[in-house]
Amino acid sequence: MIRFLVTRGSVLVLALALSGCALTLDSTHLGVPVSLAGAAQRPDSGTPFRVTKHSIYMLLGLLPVAQPNLEDILAGQAGTGTRITNLRIKVRSRWSDLLVTGLTLGLVVPRSVTFEGVVVGQ
Repeated sequence: MIRFLVTRGSVLVLALALSGCALTLDSTHLGVPVSLAGAAQRPDSGTPFRVTKHSIYMLLGLLPVAQPNLEDILAGQAGTGTRITNLRIKVRSRWSDLLVTGLTLGLVVPRSVTFEGVVVGQ
């Protein structure tokens, strides 16, 4: 009986751990054209940008508290008649993020999200 409870509990903990800290980004309604890659023959020339925001999760990453808004970040970079190419999104834990996670014993889990790309005028 104990072994059955431990097995079920382990499966439940594993399922919760795999579903934590998920960041969903949708570019279908941004208002400007966005591509993840540019033309290989001639690279796009424009103004590069790099913006780092933080997402915060609670309870070992199970509950999202604050996530960066892709629309707000790209709207601050792109203007009328422009497009964004070579968009890269990196989600990582910096040493300061790991320090906060360790000090709060997993209650608060911050992540650093970096948006990089090139703004090209049309």
